[in-house]
Amino acid sequence: MLRTFPALLLSAAALLAGGCATRPINDGELAVPADYKSWPKFLSAVQRPDAKQVREIYMNPAATQAKAGGPFPDGTLFVMENYAALESTDGKLATGADGKLVKADLLRVFVMGKNPGWGQGAPEALRNGSWVYASYLPSGEKGPDDLATCRACHLPQAGKDFVHRYDEYFAQKK
Repeated sequence: MLRTFPALLLSAAALLAGGCATRPINDGELAVPADYKSWPKFLSAVQRPDAKQVREIYMNPAATQAKAGGPFPDGTLFVMENYAALESTDGKLATGADGKLVKADLLRVFVMGKNPGWGQGAPEALRNGSWVYASYLPSGEKGPDDLATCRACHLPQAGKDFVHRYDEYFAQKK
C-alpha cells in the first residue's frame, strides 16, 4: 500500500498552478500528486509476467483530452504503480479466477509529466519531447532508479508521444 508522501505530495492543481508549470523542471523533480488515486485510469491491471509485475496507471483529467493519433496535451500527468506479482510456493506466478496475475507488494511509483520546456536538462539523444520522469519508493522516498532508463525505454515511442500502450488506451476508449 502506498504510504503518504508528506513533503512530496502535491495536488494536481498545485502542481500545475504552483510554479512547476511555469518553470522548466527536469527528471526527478516531479512530485507524486496527492489526488492521483481519484484520477481516471489510463490502464488497469497491466500484466507484465516478464517483469513479474502488475501495473496500475492513472492519468490526470488533462490527459483525457488527448485524441487518438495526436499528442497528450501540456499539463498531462501519469502515475504508474508497479506491484510485484504474487508468487506461489512453487515459484510460479499466482493468477486469480480471471487468469490475471495477482498483485502483491507495491514496488515503485513512477510519475511522468509533460509541459513546455520540461526535460531540457536531459541529454539531447534521450529527450522525450517535453516529458519528465520521477521515481518513488513505497515509503515516499525518491527511488534510486536511473531515470535515463525511463527515457531510453520511452524513446522508441516518439510517434505515440513517448507513451507506452498508447494504442491500447485509445482502442479501449472507443
